[in-house]
Amino acid sequence: MSLRWLDRLEETLIAFLMGAATLVIAMAVLHRFLAGVPHLQDAVIRIDVSWAQELCIYMFVWMAKFGAAYGVRAGTHVGVDVLVRKLKPEHAKYLVIFSLLAGAVFTATIGTLGATFVWENGAHYAFTHAFGIENPDLFEGPTSPDLEIPTWIAYSCVPLGSYLMCFRFLQVCWHFIRTGEAPHADHGHVEGIEDDVAAVGAAKTAEEAAKGSNGSKGDRA
Repeated sequence: MSLRWLDRLEETLIAFLMGAATLVIAMAVLHRFLAGVPHLQDAVIRIDVSWAQELCIYMFVWMAKFGAAYGVRAGTHVGVDVLVRKLKPEHAKYLVIFSLLAGAVFTATIGTLGATFVWENGAHYAFTHAFGIENPDLFEGPTSPDLEIPTWIAYSCVPLGSYLMCFRFLQVCWHFIRTGEAPHADHGHVEGIEDDVAAVGAAKTAEEAAKGSNGSKGDRA
């Protein structure tokens, strides 16, 4: 079963959050600057952007949680592999599998604790209220100071991101068991550098060949 839709959804969400957070921060900085301009400050001060900082914090937290799941899939997380490299491949694979399963257990635990907190912090009330079920014993839950949204919505990134990260650990582990390969990113790699080096090397080789050819012709003459 193809999971390209999940990969695309994950990447789109991360890209959207990064772009949106950048725009909101730029707007808040511009608002602060214009508030000091004599002829504009009266009109600008009337515009309330006190929510911008809180919104950016939430977006960055959501971006970090889903970005961590993407990092597992792409192999961009930094890891200490000194012991793995010293072991024989037939022994090292068991350590890799253990580390991936340990990551899955940890993120599943965090996701479950986060889901419990979100459910008890107002999500239970919100869902039952949405279906017209009234229960006076349920806790409505607090709201955020500036955006005034239920905090369980903002905190939902913890169970969602953690469960997605757990799934990515299991996905990578299964792929490693089947193929013996795990995603790995070269943190020293810079896109385009190899191409430039290869082009320069080819140009030097051609130049040296041309000089050698010209020298041979001169000797014959």
